[in-house]
Amino acid sequence: MAKSVKKVAIASAVAAAVTSIAGGAHAANVKCYGVALAGENGCAAGPGTSCAGTSTVDYQGNAWKLVAEGSCTTMELPAADDGMARKGSLEPLERDIPS
Repeated sequence: MAKSVKKVAIASAVAAAVTSIAGGAHAANVKCYGVALAGENGCAAGPGTSCAGTSTVDYQGNAWKLVAEGSCTTMELPAADDGMARKGSLEPLERDIPS
């Protein structure tokens, strides 16, 4: 009986490890520009910022933050002050950049 318990424990540990590895493959993050709130950007956002947390404008086009792969360009963001729709981008944007 002890051997059976040991086999079940080993099988469970292997299954958990495989599930963890498989789940990790889906958890990739990418840099998404134009979606970070002021002060919540990743490092080196562009002119006017030096590193993480230094953006001064919400949705600054050259500021990025890490998001789940596949979600960047589909996030719903509030429209700009002029009513223009905002979308995230995998490349830096030239909108909402502080003067």
